[in-house]
Amino acid sequence: MAEVKPEDMVHHTPMDQLQGFEYCIDSNPSWGEAIALGFQHYILSLGTAVMIPTMLVQLMGGNDHDKARVVQTLLFVTGIKTLLQTLFGTRLPTIIGGSYAFVVPILSIIRDPSLAQIADGHTRFVQTMRAIQGSLIVSSSIQIILGYSQLWAICSRFFSPLGMVPVVALVGLGLFQRGFPVVGSCVEIGLPMLILFVALSQYLKHVTVRHVPVLERFSLLICVALVWVYAHILTASGAYRHTALLTQFSCRTDRANLISSALWISIPFPLQWGAPTFSANHAFGMMAAVVVSLIETTGAFMAAARLASATPPPAYVLSRGIGWQGIGTLLDGLFGTGTGSTVSVENVGLLGSTRVGSRRVIQISAGFMIFFSMLGKFGALFASIPFPIFAAIYCVMFGIVAAVGLSFLQFTNMNSMRNLFIVGVSLFLGLSIPEYFSRYTASAQYGPAHTKAGWFNDYINSVFSSPPTVALIVAVLLDNTLDVKEAARDRGMPWWARFRTFRGDSRNEEFYTLPFNLNRFFPPS
Repeated sequence: MAEVKPEDMVHHTPMDQLQGFEYCIDSNPSWGEAIALGFQHYILSLGTAVMIPTMLVQLMGGNDHDKARVVQTLLFVTGIKTLLQTLFGTRLPTIIGGSYAFVVPILSIIRDPSLAQIADGHTRFVQTMRAIQGSLIVSSSIQIILGYSQLWAICSRFFSPLGMVPVVALVGLGLFQRGFPVVGSCVEIGLPMLILFVALSQYLKHVTVRHVPVLERFSLLICVALVWVYAHILTASGAYRHTALLTQFSCRTDRANLISSALWISIPFPLQWGAPTFSANHAFGMMAAVVVSLIETTGAFMAAARLASATPPPAYVLSRGIGWQGIGTLLDGLFGTGTGSTVSVENVGLLGSTRVGSRRVIQISAGFMIFFSMLGKFGALFASIPFPIFAAIYCVMFGIVAAVGLSFLQFTNMNSMRNLFIVGVSLFLGLSIPEYFSRYTASAQYGPAHTKAGWFNDYINSVFSSPPTVALIVAVLLDNTLDVKEAARDRGMPWWARFRTFRGDSRNEEFYTLPFNLNRFFPPS
């Protein structure tokens, strides 16, 4: 075997910012491209905005009209939260949408005997929604206090690049159940979507029209349109006429019942379901979900910063963003979205797929959310896209975010047995413990924590059902107790230190300064 010459060996220098992005966080494509890209982000955000109400509203006693209203409200508030976060929060190009982390405490509220015994379905739905609103309003104070008091910034001092690897990676990997398992529920739609999307966005990405890589940049819109038409042809031709109900629900384009149930014009407003009701038991249980969403959002912010070709957000900016997310959860409670807030992971992945990390694109997307949520019929038309189409996209987007988490390894010493131990154990337990909680709940119809204290059950079951949360607990604990003094360089702390403070790196001011000269009144620390 020929000896390898030193000049033939490839050395990849660690990079603070990802290279090869056409537009980073503070650079913008033309208005035409920006509007098309914003609409693409809007389409992608519909998956979660429809899936969460579909999962919960029927259990609450609501009908198709109630579901349509909740979907509209969730999209409307998502648009507002996204604008607030991109203007005054971290200023990263992130969509702040609904969160699955809140499902466990919300199911606990739905099963509350005082609500479950209400005979009339619509009355039970309204009363349950008011109880959820009250618990969201109270629990939002956790993020507001941790964020604006800068307590979360202090907590972030215990984070290192090594500790962030499993957290950010599992923000993507932890959502694997919403990927191919959902594709498999209608494989004749989901699998063509997955193959077509990969082919257009990766293998044919160099195809350009007037120097614009159309297939790379707009592959999601093209693929969704083509496969949606294909799915509608299958539905109209009667392909699913005699199939199982579950198959019809997954495959048919007319099973969502959103278009017929939605009003032509409907503007969501605060307290539209009536005055919220407050219960200490419900509020304490919901606080666990707020903590979980805080950790998941922290990981997503780190991923979004890299996929927007920015530097890691300083502790002050990270804490400011968490405070604004708390405001977002408060808005969820006031409007009645039926769930709390977190960063939309799939939209973070789309930043990398399109190589466009522009903040303006996300703000335009927020405008689409607000506009189409008020025009109910038009919004419901796009929201009727079958779930397997979204799941096929998730297979790619969640994977990109997971890979971004692994990219933090370049700033650490992975020849260190200590580091290998921490990363390996935290990744494994971050997947294995939530899987145990999920299987236990599926078989027993309640979580492993099943005591007389409902709020305690919700706390334990919510926290340990979240892969990023488990990973953060394990990784940060091990990283800050195992050979800490000797391992500062191996953990990547010398690289991390200059991004910990706002003025530690000159690029921070370019990416994270508040608009309208507001930094004069709120000077960063």
